[in-house]
Amino acid sequence: MSPTAPAPTGAPTPARPGEPRLLVLKIGGSVLSDKQGTGQTDFDAIDAFAGQVADLVAGFPGRVVLVTGGGALCHPVGLRIKADRQDPYAAVALTEPAFTMRWAWTTRLRARGVRAVPLQVTSMFGEHPDGTPITETAVVRRLLAEGALPVLSSDCVVTAAGTLRILSSDHVPALLTAEEFGPVRIVALTDVPGILTRGPGSAVLRHLDPDDPTAAERLFWPTDAWDATGAMAGKVEALAEHARRGAECVITRGDRAAEDLRHLFAPIAEWPADTAYTLISRQWSPS
Repeated sequence: MSPTAPAPTGAPTPARPGEPRLLVLKIGGSVLSDKQGTGQTDFDAIDAFAGQVADLVAGFPGRVVLVTGGGALCHPVGLRIKADRQDPYAAVALTEPAFTMRWAWTTRLRARGVRAVPLQVTSMFGEHPDGTPITETAVVRRLLAEGALPVLSSDCVVTAAGTLRILSSDHVPALLTAEEFGPVRIVALTDVPGILTRGPGSAVLRHLDPDDPTAAERLFWPTDAWDATGAMAGKVEALAEHARRGAECVITRGDRAAEDLRHLFAPIAEWPADTAYTLISRQWSPS
């Protein structure tokens, strides 16, 4: 683990209790892929969400990290990698589609004046031979200090055995849960408004204790065949892990037509009343 570093000088501390200092915005592949139509990446959706992210960075410079899901580009490759039992470096094949997603975001964000920089997680995260994690976030901290936007995604990472494995985009925010970034809020935008309690169209589970994530297991439905990361079950597992490290994690719907996302920096109690979400956090006050 890298030594604790000073907080980025360009990222101000929260103005009020309940406001995050750093927002890790994970925009899932479910809202970036045309699952019902072509089954391809929806680049128009990326363009629309890029406008929202650009506005967010303008309002909170140096306090946003973007993590993009892989969707239709990355999941098929991920499935092929998992099926390959012979090549211990098969996961390197994820590099191309993952960068394609990061570059799609980067070009659209830069067209809106954002200093977006795509970074490869392979060089930032891994495991020492004894299994302890390798985490190197100096470049992320420097970019934030300059008011830039780091763009991350799923990637291949080096294991304790010296092989490669996939690190899904749901797990990428683990890089940013260290104390020097906190308080950290991780928001996952998906095609549903949270953990649904009774299937499509139902109300959402408002809060999940990260120390007992199994409480939501009965609410998950079968994973689509194209999904390589466990769908909502995999997302919740990853977010619960981040929450146990101290992050405040939220699952909510991503709407390409939304006016802006600035409420994501407000204390959750002040979010618009019609915003449905599932909060995964050790700290929770029912409203």
